[in-house]
Amino acid sequence: MRFRGFWLLPLAVAGTIFWLSAQSHYPGGIHLPPPLDKIAHAAAFGALALALDLALRHTAPGLPLYRRHLLILAVVSLYGASDEWHQSFVPGRACEFGDWVADTLGGALALTAGSLHLLVTRRLGALSWWRGRMQRPEPSRDLILVADPHWGTTLTGLEAATAAHPDADWLFLGDVFDVWVGFPGMEAEPQRAFLAWVDARRDAGRWVGLWLGNREYFLDRHATRFDLMGEGIGGALVGEALTWEHGDLINTADRQYRIWNLVSRSGALWLTFRLMPAVTARKVSAWMERKLRTTNTAYKLTFPREAFRAAAQAHPGTTFLTGHFHTHEQEANGIALPWAHEGRFMVWRSGKVEGL
Repeated sequence: MRFRGFWLLPLAVAGTIFWLSAQSHYPGGIHLPPPLDKIAHAAAFGALALALDLALRHTAPGLPLYRRHLLILAVVSLYGASDEWHQSFVPGRACEFGDWVADTLGGALALTAGSLHLLVTRRLGALSWWRGRMQRPEPSRDLILVADPHWGTTLTGLEAATAAHPDADWLFLGDVFDVWVGFPGMEAEPQRAFLAWVDARRDAGRWVGLWLGNREYFLDRHATRFDLMGEGIGGALVGEALTWEHGDLINTADRQYRIWNLVSRSGALWLTFRLMPAVTARKVSAWMERKLRTTNTAYKLTFPREAFRAAAQAHPGTTFLTGHFHTHEQEANGIALPWAHEGRFMVWRSGKVEGL
């Protein structure tokens, strides 16, 4: 019923567009001279894009924002082309390339406008996604927590912690590397070594989760390598009073970062990277890492205590975890984990967070 209900709206919008295209004249004798006809096309297909976005958000929670928007734009564009072809058979109507452009542009503008609220709110369901299982087979095991190791050429602390705690499960709370772009040809040896380590841990029967931070891009192609992969808000373990997010989206006052986060997760950037030669893409990736390291220091150096407390209190009855802040802080039921750059890992054990 839930699936059917959310899809009624886009089906209704698509059906209305089809019906209007089947009419020789607009109902009520309405006449839309240029450019009003193009605005009407853009508005109709923009409404279709927003309806599809709402349906996919609620019925396909494993689709990242960029994939969802690219899929919607493709559907809207194809439906616009079919609509123009349909009109070629209707007396008094014509198939026009300009109308199809307006249809596609309307879908793109609607998706952009529909994402603007993500710049100022903590209601981030439209940005968030996850795949896998939010439940560990054996919750009694230690769960090693790794936040922001920012690994470069070496995976500092990982081998030693694995040897010392071979029976533990693992949860990485983002910023695993200085920058990690999940395109073939852009992943370096340390990233391949980390994925091999994940495979070995899972082969040994251990649960491994990765919640993406602000230095991971387009990694969903690796989702099946982990027991759980997700992004945004909503990280949790069923049967355990543990919730989390990376932490980069807690401070709603940091508008500069919010804009960057939305742009860097967009379908437009994904297409740009895919069309770049691998050498150029690697250079752009390195530039992104330098910019992330040196910009917006006023927000980076100040812990947003009130915003963090409010985010934690939105998850009552749980221990709420973040990384991102590179400092060990506690507010209400929330814990900001320390920077794991030098192998400083934490552990979730018997319902408490402790130093490993």
